[in-house]
Amino acid sequence: MGRIARAANNLIAIFVVVIILMLVVPLPPGMLDFMFMLSLTVSFVILLMTMYIKETLDFSIFPSLMLITTLLRLSLNVSSTRSILENYGYAGELIKTFGNFVIGGNVAIGFVVFAIIVFVNFLVITKGAERVAEVAARFTLDAMPGKQMAIDADLNSGLIDEQEAKERRQKIQREADFYGAMDGATKFVKGDAIASIVITIVNFVGGLIVGMVSGGMAFGEVLSVYTLATVGDGLVSQIPALLIATATGMIVTRASSNDNLISNVARQMSGQPIALFIAAGAVATVGIIPGAPKFQIFTIAAVLAALAFILNRTRTQAALAEGLDQADEDDLLPEMLNEASYYKNIDNVYGLLGVDPITMEFGYSLIPHVDESSGGSFIDRIIMFRKQFATDYGVVVPTVQMLDNGMLNPNQYAIKIKGEEVARGEVLVDYYLAMDPGTAIEEIEGIDTVEPAYGIPSKWITEDLRETAEVYGYTVIDPLSVIITHMSEIVKRYIHEVLTRQDITTLLENTAKQNPAIVADVVPGIIGISDLQKVLCNLLKEGVPIKDMETILETLGDYGLTTKDPDLLTEYVRQRLKRTITRQYVSGNVLKVITVDQDIEQAVMGSIKKGEHGTYMAMEPDMIQKIVGSLIEDMNAIKDIVPVPIVLTSPIVRIYLKKMLDQFNPNIIVLSFSEIDPTIQIQSLANVQI
Repeated sequence: MGRIARAANNLIAIFVVVIILMLVVPLPPGMLDFMFMLSLTVSFVILLMTMYIKETLDFSIFPSLMLITTLLRLSLNVSSTRSILENYGYAGELIKTFGNFVIGGNVAIGFVVFAIIVFVNFLVITKGAERVAEVAARFTLDAMPGKQMAIDADLNSGLIDEQEAKERRQKIQREADFYGAMDGATKFVKGDAIASIVITIVNFVGGLIVGMVSGGMAFGEVLSVYTLATVGDGLVSQIPALLIATATGMIVTRASSNDNLISNVARQMSGQPIALFIAAGAVATVGIIPGAPKFQIFTIAAVLAALAFILNRTRTQAALAEGLDQADEDDLLPEMLNEASYYKNIDNVYGLLGVDPITMEFGYSLIPHVDESSGGSFIDRIIMFRKQFATDYGVVVPTVQMLDNGMLNPNQYAIKIKGEEVARGEVLVDYYLAMDPGTAIEEIEGIDTVEPAYGIPSKWITEDLRETAEVYGYTVIDPLSVIITHMSEIVKRYIHEVLTRQDITTLLENTAKQNPAIVADVVPGIIGISDLQKVLCNLLKEGVPIKDMETILETLGDYGLTTKDPDLLTEYVRQRLKRTITRQYVSGNVLKVITVDQDIEQAVMGSIKKGEHGTYMAMEPDMIQKIVGSLIEDMNAIKDIVPVPIVLTSPIVRIYLKKMLDQFNPNIIVLSFSEIDPTIQIQSLANVQI
């Protein structure tokens, strides 16, 4: 195969060199006949190929072939012109035959027919193909950024893998290159048409001069001989040019399809029998006009009517055979057959049993704003959120499945974690949400609501009030940002539930690229994947980033040999990540906290019991009620100073106090003294006592 390919490459190179030589080397009439016939054959083959390809890239060498065939025709025109002028109108039998056939004994009629062919080729087909190629190139280049973004969105959402994304990017680039090349190649076709007209004039005028001056022929004889030669030479050049121009128009006007042009025409033209019935009636109406050729008209009308009847009967019988009427055939039958056939395989049924980690469902009014095909930018927002979340927390948010839900109100959306709804919100698509961060200087008119992510009292305002609200001190965001913010907070709250062991394996593989020794030393020798998952989920549950996997693994390696309790290991890791934890809550190098009285810490420590699965707290309900009640009082007293309460306690008590408080308010942050950076100043605003 390699030898054949090299031989083909060499033949093509030799052929191009021969074409160039024909511009200066005269060819005998017999060789001209052969080359003209070769040009006609190649052009016909190219035209047929453009009809049978399914998409333009299947014939990506077309622009290069256009250039080669154009150069071939120009070279043959130069050679034939030389032969016509030197041999007194004779340039081979093919030119003579074409000239006699078109002229048919009447020079004037033949020349008019030839002129019509030339100008139709130039003004209609060539100019049209040039314009279509120019527009196609422009729109293809303009659409490239959007297509690239769509590929990136599918890749980041997990719909495609890296290899498929690479192939799709290459295809987009090839399409852009193809249409750019076509835009330039059509200029050659246009120039070839103009050159053919000029050469025709040269042949005719030059032939008259040569015949009368050098040949000693009479004017009538000269006119007949050189008109025949001019028309014949023009035809053997214009017919291939016409074929190539037609092929150019076909290939640049092709739309996306799963089949070739001929199959599409047959299928789509026969898909509407009613159109053929109406056409048959319209044609038959023309036959009523007095003097019209009734036989020909009624023959065409009868053929159309018969064809429409056959097509309609075939479609109806196919529908009845399956117990469906014609109206249901196109919509229901293929779907039912395909679905039943698909689920015959029991393995495919198991695909229905899984649940998506994160799902968002939308009412119908929100669909245009989240659907990428309708111009929505929701997927792009998710991509940016996924990137930011990975940067902040060291975890890649899994694919967000988006669905429409007719059970929701038009402006509502729902967020599900592992198939169960955890949050719901409502936005007004033509309004903006104005939130008062506590600094608004004046009330603004709007529809009262509550911001879904943080529960802040807000107002929906019209667009014309947006600038006014910002001047008054409101924070104004668009509806899509409201949804994204709500989703981001839900993901932060539940990310520990969707972190799978496969995700852990991927994180370890990524860490091993920078520090393979720590991964090999700790996993699975000291701690298994399941226990590592529990530790990481504990950290994420309380909002602690796990970006620093090396420090986490080093800590587990240090303490994993002495204890296997995931909760205790989590506390050790938190202490190693003190700077990361402190940075989340400190403001101006001061950490404002609520401390816990020593009596409460002693009560918590005294209630700790050890079971077969680890330690747990067994405290009397009355004591728990007292501790929680006292804490709530202190939180209410300082809520104007610190919106997010932070409880500071001793390391050994922290985990149990946090679990107890989560039952009443999971938003309370509980830190230990060992988790605070020693460079930070601690300011106690209250002390919880019982």
